[in-house]
Amino acid sequence: MEKQIVKLTSDHITLGQLLKDVGVIGTGGQAKWYLQENTVLVNGTAETRRGRKLVAGDAVTVPDMQITVQD
Repeated sequence: MEKQIVKLTSDHITLGQLLKDVGVIGTGGQAKWYLQENTVLVNGTAETRRGRKLVAGDAVTVPDMQITVQD
């Protein structure tokens, strides 16, 4: 499983923006579809909201990738 670290440039990042930034999806518009079709875990809990705010310390798991949010 690939591991990625995303550094925050503000106090939070949305799940949709995070997926775009790490290259899981190509555009923000694909986030809704991606979250409906794939299991995405935020801190071990399934998440389907592309607008979910992520802060430092959050862990996101998508198929074949673990993403950690840091300051």
